[in-house]
Amino acid sequence: MAWAIDNSHSEIGFSVRHMMLSTARGVFDAFTGTVDFNEATPVASTVDVTIDTSSINTRDEKRDGHLKSADFFDVAQFPSITFKSISVETTSATTGKLHGNLTIKGVTKSVVLDVEYLGQAKSPWGTTSAGFSAKTSINREDFGLVWNATLETGGVLVGDKVTITIDLEVVKQ
Repeated sequence: MAWAIDNSHSEIGFSVRHMMLSTARGVFDAFTGTVDFNEATPVASTVDVTIDTSSINTRDEKRDGHLKSADFFDVAQFPSITFKSISVETTSATTGKLHGNLTIKGVTKSVVLDVEYLGQAKSPWGTTSAGFSAKTSINREDFGLVWNATLETGGVLVGDKVTITIDLEVVKQ
């Protein structure tokens, strides 16, 4: 069954180490996609999401500008990030693994998202919504995001491991 992403109640975020000391976080404010959530047979479900890379928001305009440049996402040449599911495996009644292809900066790699199904609720307006939470980690250099700076104290400015977190509310069509 087709479900539409409720963007006002969904978030695609990421986090990465900064200067080996802290964690920098951000979100993508604009994304679209389709979710075909098969309630009876979850393994038959599919997900297809497109993220507008220019919508990156780390709450720091200067950093966002750098992330949009050719040093990182090169939004002029690569305006979107895409995820297309390949398969779903259930690990319990409410958890599973979503296997798919993630494309960033023209590079496609297989990733696995750990997904939790949070249930369903009927809104006061008569619509039915379902909630999902997902998480995965990638090595940003695998996708051509290789810019970095060495710190005089040792280490680097930007960590390689990026954690992606997704909180998705979808509305049954």
